[in-house]
Amino acid sequence: MAVTSEATTVWTGDLAHGAGTTSLDSSKAASLAVNWRARSEGDNSTTTPEELLGAAHASCFSMAFASALTKFGTAPESIQTTAAVTFQPGTGITGSHLLVNAKVPGISEEDFDRIAAEAKANCPVSQALSGIPITLEASLA
Repeated sequence: MAVTSEATTVWTGDLAHGAGTTSLDSSKAASLAVNWRARSEGDNSTTTPEELLGAAHASCFSMAFASALTKFGTAPESIQTTAAVTFQPGTGITGSHLLVNAKVPGISEEDFDRIAAEAKANCPVSQALSGIPITLEASLA
């Protein structure tokens, strides 16, 4: 069964001085402020499309990794994934770096690294981001 998720952004004003609000419609979990200054210069109190994309990438990778580890016979105790998505004004999104720390009893470092790389390649968000470099730094806790 296909599942469609929705989010809505309402924007007012021009790019440089305007602002918007992005609502997570399907879950109703949040309504988040967005603006160009936060996106192009950084702002710890306002989200960006790249932060939202990072949340999608981190959660998708974690699910793909948990699935792959479980299929291998070494279910994880925990996986912590941070996705750092970089935006360059005038260029666009230039990459996503996955920083992963996982507790996986009974797995070798070699198998852990191989399965992490496979999860990165098979994660649907990684596949959707195939036009940018995706790097992976995974460590076994």
